[in-house]
Amino acid sequence: MTQTQSTSNEPSCIFCRILRGEIPSTILRKSERSVIIADLSPQAPFHALVLPRRHAADLGAFMKDAAPGEIDDLFAQALTLIEERGFDRKGYRIVINTGEDGGQTVGHLHLHLLAGRNLGWPPG
Repeated sequence: MTQTQSTSNEPSCIFCRILRGEIPSTILRKSERSVIIADLSPQAPFHALVLPRRHAADLGAFMKDAAPGEIDDLFAQALTLIEERGFDRKGYRIVINTGEDGGQTVGHLHLHLLAGRNLGWPPG
């Protein structure tokens, strides 16, 4: 099997395909449990997505099967990248959209990291 082929039991969502290397992306940081990529449709000067390597449709599904330290890794990797880029000095936003009304458009848990401008409130 080549790197771009997947078995029938592997999830076929776009983020799983990115994680398997089937779709190119700009990787900003990675660990054993997560990968951070640049968002292709940025909503701020800095917009990245933190993807857990394990497929879960949303935060609720992820937490039901979470191994110790799994959620910690997502936030630790996000904060490390934010600090490396210097956004911790002026501010940033971490967003998790869940469900249709929550604005989730891809059925794979992901965190949005947004920074580089005043993000205002309310967000929606």
